[in-house]
Amino acid sequence: MFNIRAWAEYVVEWSAKDPYVFLMTVILTLTPLYLASAVLSWKLTKMTVAREKEQKEKQKHQENIAKAKLVKKD
Repeated sequence: MFNIRAWAEYVVEWSAKDPYVFLMTVILTLTPLYLASAVLSWKLTKMTVAREKEQKEKQKHQENIAKAKLVKKD
């Protein structure tokens, strides 16, 4: 079975003995996760802006329909 305490002790010992390699390993491990997060945030922003633009266009369309109906009644 996987012993978390032994693994944590190993990591602490490794980081104390060779901090530069430890930091480089951590940085290289986390870099793809940060890049994925940035890409997903960018895509979410684009989707949000597109949705807001679509809603504004729909609202404008509805306002124009309401204006046209008022003109017909008069």
